Amino acid sequence: MPGLLLGDVFPDFEAETTTGKIKLHEFLGDSWAVLFSHPRDYTPVCTTELGRAARLHSEFSKRGVKMIALSVDCLEDHHGWTTDILAYNCEEFDGCSLPFPIIADSQRELAVALGMLDPDEKDKDGMPVTARCVFIIGPDKRLKLSLLYPATTGRNFDEILRVVDSLQLTAGRKVATPADWRPGDCVMVPPSMSEEEAASLFPDGVYTKDLPSGKKYLRYTPQPEEHLVLSLIEAENKKNNNTNLMHSDVYSIFHCNENTYITVNFSH
Repeated sequence: MPGLLLGDVFPDFEAETTTGKIKLHEFLGDSWAVLFSHPRDYTPVCTTELGRAARLHSEFSKRGVKMIALSVDCLEDHHGWTTDILAYNCEEFDGCSLPFPIIADSQRELAVALGMLDPDEKDKDGMPVTARCVFIIGPDKRLKLSLLYPATTGRNFDEILRVVDSLQLTAGRKVATPADWRPGDCVMVPPSMSEEEAASLFPDGVYTKDLPSGKKYLRYTPQPEEHLVLSLIEAENKKNNNTNLMHSDVYSIFHCNENTYITVNFSH
C-alpha cells in the first residue's frame, strides 16, 4: 500500500456512506477501528464477508472497535445489496440493517489514495476494483495493521478479531503474542528485556524454554489479567462518562478449575 506504513497517521477524509456523510477522524473519535474494502456489491464472496462482519459486530463493539466498509459502488447499490446481505444472514443475525456504514467511492479517489485497487480485477468497463484490504486504526489515528487479500480469497473476520485482541493487549505493554495465540493464552517476553526486569514486571512468573542453541530468548508468561479488567473498566467509564473508577477498588480476581473469574463493582 504505497505511502501508507505502519505507524503513519491514517488519512482523514470526507465520504458519502450508507448512514450519511462522514469525516473519518470525527467518526472514529477515540475508538479503535477496522476499515475494510471489498471488490463489488452483489458478488458472492463479498456477501459472505460483510455477512460475517455483521454477525461479529457485537464482538468488535465490546472491544471498542468501530467498523466501516468501502467499495467503488454507488450508494444506491450499497443500499440495495444490504437487503441481500441481511437475507443471507437471516438464520444467525436478526438485525434490520447493517450495523456499520459502507463508503461509496465510485470515483475511486479513496481507493487510489489508500492503495486499495486490484489491477487484476476489473469491472465491465475495464476499470480496476478494490481489493480486499483491511486497515486496523488505533485510537491515536495511526495505522496498526494492514492486510491485502486477492478477490478470490474471502477474509477470516474471526482472525481479524484475534488480531485486534493482540494489538489491544500489547499496546503499552512489554509483551508479544505467539503464533495461534488466543485471549487467555500465555504471552511472550521480548528478548530485549532483562531477566531482572521480567521478574519485576511479571509476578506470575516467566517460563524459559530450553533450546539447543542455549540461548534463552523463548520466554513465556501468563497473560496480564489487568488487561481484562481494564477493558471492563474502560467500557463502564465510557458508558457513564466517568473517569474516577479506581482499579484497586472495583475488582477482584480469583481462579477455579483453570478458569479466571473477575468481579467488578461499579458502584464506587
